[in-house]
Amino acid sequence: GSGTVEGRQFATHWEKLDYFKRVGLRVNPINRICHGMDEVITQFRKLKNTRDSLPYEIDGVVVKVNNLRQQEELGNTAEAPRWAIAYKFSPKQATTTVKDIQIQVGRTGALTPVAILEPVEIGDVRVSRVGLHNQGEIARKDIRIGDTVLVERAGDVIPDIVKVILSRRTGTEQPFLFPQQCPVCGSPVVRQDGDAVYRCGNPLCPAKQMAGFEHFVSRQGMNIRGVGPRLMEQLVQAGLLQDVGDFYGLTREQLASLEGMGDKSARNILQAIEVSRRPTLERFLYALGIRHVGEQAAHKLASHFGSLENLEMASEGDLNVIPDIGPETARSVYDYFREQRNLIVLQKLSDNGVKIDIAR
Repeated sequence: GSGTVEGRQFATHWEKLDYFKRVGLRVNPINRICHGMDEVITQFRKLKNTRDSLPYEIDGVVVKVNNLRQQEELGNTAEAPRWAIAYKFSPKQATTTVKDIQIQVGRTGALTPVAILEPVEIGDVRVSRVGLHNQGEIARKDIRIGDTVLVERAGDVIPDIVKVILSRRTGTEQPFLFPQQCPVCGSPVVRQDGDAVYRCGNPLCPAKQMAGFEHFVSRQGMNIRGVGPRLMEQLVQAGLLQDVGDFYGLTREQLASLEGMGDKSARNILQAIEVSRRPTLERFLYALGIRHVGEQAAHKLASHFGSLENLEMASEGDLNVIPDIGPETARSVYDYFREQRNLIVLQKLSDNGVKIDIAR
């Protein structure tokens, strides 16, 4: 978008860019106007061949409709404009070996296998770990510990195992056995019908709790700066952090008593906690970590209901009629506000001075 340009009307996107350049704003000099798809394809191939000579990394090109009236007619989806599309370059690839496959436990209890790789450089980035999503992907690609694999950075960002190099197998490779118990707390692993992911069934699993804490304080969530994994581990070990409501009951004396925590650092952390006490409703909903509620769903829910109280009282039917909120998300939100454990945490947050800022 171009923000607000008062007193000027533009017919095309290119005209707008030209104006920006003339008033001294930075405009990328490799932008081009193309007439027809043949010219678009030619420009795409040119940039693909010269991308490594640029002083920054690019992973593709964006093609935009030039006529601004047509842009307006095409409009936008919830995720992206209909008048622009990204064409990605083929990702860069390399081969390496799988040294091990380990399990990570996330805030929803999902057990995610991660391939530990012999470190390899791909597009000037050192790659040593690759997420494998679930057991189904491991089986489909037949990835074994010790295999030689082809790795790419999808979109030149996220590393991914493309395939196993079967010709490099020696017979010593070990198939990965998915655990039947959570590797952190030892609770049974469960998988619901229709779910491709195995999950730890223990609501008090330390790994789930820690991932939930990290999500809660994240920049997109409550944005409590300076509260990282190491501090949260110390707080848990000291018995000062059992749920997210406890962040807002911490005192300077409690923080200063932690190893390596000085008085000044304790005051800075308390200040960051204080600043975060008045979140918007959508930020607060995202921070709670309700399953299926990301930033987009949190925005939709906040816009529709306007207050936490209205959302808490909503029926499953009320949730199902919201555009772009599917039945899984509706069920998850409905269930969240009927779980006694969650209601206790919400009350603690309120008692400790967290208040939704409805003015923003």
